Amino acid sequence: MDSAIKTEQPAKKPIEASSKSSLWREIYKNKALYLFISPFYILFIIFGLFPIIFSLYLSFQKWDGIGQMEFVGLKQFKYLLSDNLFWQSVGNTFIIWFISTLPMLFGALIIAFLLNAPFVKYKGFYRSAYFITNVTSIVAVTIIFKSFFGNQYGLFNYILTTIGAEPVKWLDSSILVKVVIASMVVWRWTGYNAIIYLAGLQAIPNDLYEAAKIDGANTAQQFFHITIPLLRPIILFTVLMTTIGSMQLFTEPQVLLGNSGGVGGAGLTITLYMYKQGFIDNQFGYASVVSWALFVIIGLFSLLNWKIVTKAGAK
Repeated sequence: MDSAIKTEQPAKKPIEASSKSSLWREIYKNKALYLFISPFYILFIIFGLFPIIFSLYLSFQKWDGIGQMEFVGLKQFKYLLSDNLFWQSVGNTFIIWFISTLPMLFGALIIAFLLNAPFVKYKGFYRSAYFITNVTSIVAVTIIFKSFFGNQYGLFNYILTTIGAEPVKWLDSSILVKVVIASMVVWRWTGYNAIIYLAGLQAIPNDLYEAAKIDGANTAQQFFHITIPLLRPIILFTVLMTTIGSMQLFTEPQVLLGNSGGVGGAGLTITLYMYKQGFIDNQFGYASVVSWALFVIIGLFSLLNWKIVTKAGAK
């Protein structure tokens, strides 16, 4: 007689409380811990999350900051695409980024390589000296650079006139004014990036350099064939951070040239243009549109830099 094998079904566990109620129960159980960390989240919501959400809402409105808001939909986004002054600020920002980034990162890499060399003495002093440029007030630095590159009473023009040369109108030239702004960026951030590179260099085993010396490699060959390939992740990080910082350049051109960006808007950056639209022309809705355009530009350009650097390092 065939007998059917019956398997007993395991008894179902009693249904527990819903995940939502259990979450609130855990929060109430650890309410003291959540109370201590709550100031951070409260401040983040007020000064971080809310402005982001409000700026997105504001980008669909026409508002002067005082009167009632007027919903305009995508009209301001469409106007942005045909705004010549906006695209000029984008071009100025990219030119300043290109002029400043290459010499800054390469100079920082050389400084870090020299500071990591065993023959250099007083390394602690040099590290502090190079990093102090990053913590110096940007406004003070800009005022000093303005006294260097002034059209009439600048230090460099005084030197040129003493040797019989013609003074240069640094702040009236479309190209030279970008060089002046880029020089301030290089002066401020070279030491900061050098310290980051130095930390990466100290993680490289000295055995590699000693083996290279035994094989007859000189200092330049060690730098290009050992240091740079092994610092590829650090270089990628500095390129991305430099890109983000350059796209948000504001204080240097604003203090140096004013809110208009100088003669012909030669020093008008994206952030300065956004500030001008919002706080000078009282077009807060359009300023929000510019800010979101800046967000998209930073994201796309950072992704492009990441692709280029990783592809170059893989070869």
